[in-house]
Amino acid sequence: MTSNSPHYLLFSEASRDRCSLPTWRFVLQNVESQRRFAATDSEPCDCGERLELLAVVRGLEALDGPARVTLVTKSRYVSRGIKKGLAEWRANDWKWERFGRIVPVRDHDLWRRVDRALQFHTITCQAWQFETVEVEPTSLNEMGVPAEIPVVTRRTRRRRVDPPHVERLPRVVHPVQRLKRRKTQAAHLTAALRNVTRPMREAVGAAT
Repeated sequence: MTSNSPHYLLFSEASRDRCSLPTWRFVLQNVESQRRFAATDSEPCDCGERLELLAVVRGLEALDGPARVTLVTKSRYVSRGIKKGLAEWRANDWKWERFGRIVPVRDHDLWRRVDRALQFHTITCQAWQFETVEVEPTSLNEMGVPAEIPVVTRRTRRRRVDPPHVERLPRVVHPVQRLKRRKTQAAHLTAALRNVTRPMREAVGAAT
């Protein structure tokens, strides 16, 4: 791996909706050219952490050559595994001790694919932090948050507590509301991309 290798930002996330299959999504962005590639798909999986890891795997495998990758994820499961777990799991033949038994590492099939990607790419992790506020601000700068940390805001709702004898019906999300929600999530992700890449774009401009 050389310093001339292209530098990419890899954003990954997973979401679960009552009315649809769980989905994973990643966005790859070249820091220098600002070109982006995004992909999303649904998987019949009940574990959100596995979906988050799958999004990272698909993003790394979408690269067509050796690269420097900055992974931006809100998943502690993913970031801790890459930083602290991979070397130990590889040395132990992808097994660990659990409740006094030697068993395969959780999601070892996906972690092996990440390990293979590390043979070609250099990966560093950056936390993707979330904050909850009452009203969505018009600008992220109004919140006084550093530009390099993307913030996705959402409205908080108060839940009404029903009497014990009242049976609550399952909530049904209208397709139009679901589409609006996904558009809002896409807008938040675009804002996060813009804020994370700003210091990198400035550094590239200063270097040229």
